[in-house]
Amino acid sequence: MVEILIHVSHEETKVALVENRQLAEFFFERKREAGVVGNIYKGRVNKVLPGMQAAFVDVGLEKAAFLYVDDIYVEGSDILPGEMPQDDQTAPPPPVEGESPAEGSLTEDPAAGPVSRPEPPRKMPRKPIEEILTEGQEILIQMTKEPISTKGPRATTYISLPGRYLVYMPQVNHVGVSRRITNEEERQRLKEMVNALKGGKGGYIIRTVAEGMSESEARSDIIFLELLWQDIRSRAETMKAPSLVREDLDVVFRTIRDYLTHEVETLYIDDVKEYKRVMDFIGTYMPDYASRVRLWEGPTPLFASYDIERQLSKALEKKVWLKSGGYLVIDRAEALTVIDVNTGRFVGENDPESTILQTNLEAVTEIARQLRLRNIGGIIIIDFIDMEKEKNREKVFQGLQESLAHDKARTNALKISDLGLVEMSRKRVREDLVHLLGETCAYCDGKGYTKSLRTIAYEILEELRSVPSGGQNPKEKKAILFVHPEIQTILQEEERDFLQAVERKIRRQIIIKPDPLSHIEEFSIVAP
Repeated sequence: MVEILIHVSHEETKVALVENRQLAEFFFERKREAGVVGNIYKGRVNKVLPGMQAAFVDVGLEKAAFLYVDDIYVEGSDILPGEMPQDDQTAPPPPVEGESPAEGSLTEDPAAGPVSRPEPPRKMPRKPIEEILTEGQEILIQMTKEPISTKGPRATTYISLPGRYLVYMPQVNHVGVSRRITNEEERQRLKEMVNALKGGKGGYIIRTVAEGMSESEARSDIIFLELLWQDIRSRAETMKAPSLVREDLDVVFRTIRDYLTHEVETLYIDDVKEYKRVMDFIGTYMPDYASRVRLWEGPTPLFASYDIERQLSKALEKKVWLKSGGYLVIDRAEALTVIDVNTGRFVGENDPESTILQTNLEAVTEIARQLRLRNIGGIIIIDFIDMEKEKNREKVFQGLQESLAHDKARTNALKISDLGLVEMSRKRVREDLVHLLGETCAYCDGKGYTKSLRTIAYEILEELRSVPSGGQNPKEKKAILFVHPEIQTILQEEERDFLQAVERKIRRQIIIKPDPLSHIEEFSIVAP
């Protein structure tokens, strides 16, 4: 059972996609931190970098947008119908359905934004970027990725406009069908229908939700999207760069557009004003779904009733427990994520190989869920527990593939290696959940640890040994040491004999003064 929960407050809107009352995906939008993916800007080229075949474009944001040469549309370089990927999965703004780790796929993520169109093979060899763009040139671009860490947003000049059933790509001439529509007769029917209706130039991706779409629904989507494109072009002509030409839908309408399908049993909204706004939209564009949208009026708050906050808190932890007693450890690095599978408290009942197989099979389902929930992207290494039998390895890998099939973000996994490792990638469009909801620890500066008390104490003793000698009358010469109170305790108690040895060496009395506001690793020595 799939449900969508929308919690609205003055400061932010939260969206939870729940499968069998278990949190599967989470999106939010804060009033002061609106995303940019899907937005269309008129930008000015700041810098062209021939060595990277890329450019930086000023769009009026804090960081310039990054534009790669293969994301630049060149007039006359249309994609040949047979060259463009036939489909994509489902998606929201520049992103299109199911964006994949490889360049050129589409993605469907309401919190993310437009439809990131597949990278097109060209009729002619690609021109170098210095022959396409010049500094100061004004161009129309769409954001495909949010700023991540120190990187600015990623952009494309291939505009993608997602509707309810179709994604319109005005610069290409191609009709593709979502891979998630598996019935070949239905795929062919939809493709022929859209080809007949679209008329002139312009490409469409038929989204997963379009399965069963009628001709009138397709015609309405096409008319709306083509009029929208005309409006965007006319507005861009009158605006000065840098400026925002079109802002993508907010997280509520993106969710409705991309996730409210026949699989969803109920969509709950806990705010009367937002509920009325949604019902007006549903009544106009999606009347068949009106009965599934409900105002939450329960005695318990919506998210509390589904235990969403607790599940979110657990999604920020490194260790994830499995029902059997085994567990996962999820470690993030700069360029990859490592997931380690452990048997933990699970000892099984039969032979060790059976216990290991059962743990690994349980882990694959949870791993796929955690990837979606945490929005983990990039390179991912999964360290399964070693299995001796090849057939067991195949069974675990097949289970992983089946679990990943529910993920809208495109994934690519290689078979289990002899070391028990799976190397895989998952398309990343925005920051993962930990980065979105947290920040680098100010105390450890992101290292994940601090030095031990004894290590710090010994570093201080070593530093004290370099203090100039107090001369013939050590009682008149002192060295004042400012440290954290915990370090004061260990120096004066456990390491007192070593401290006294240092006093004799430097011929000074060492006075320790605690500074409770200092970092535990910080200290200072005053030795007049």
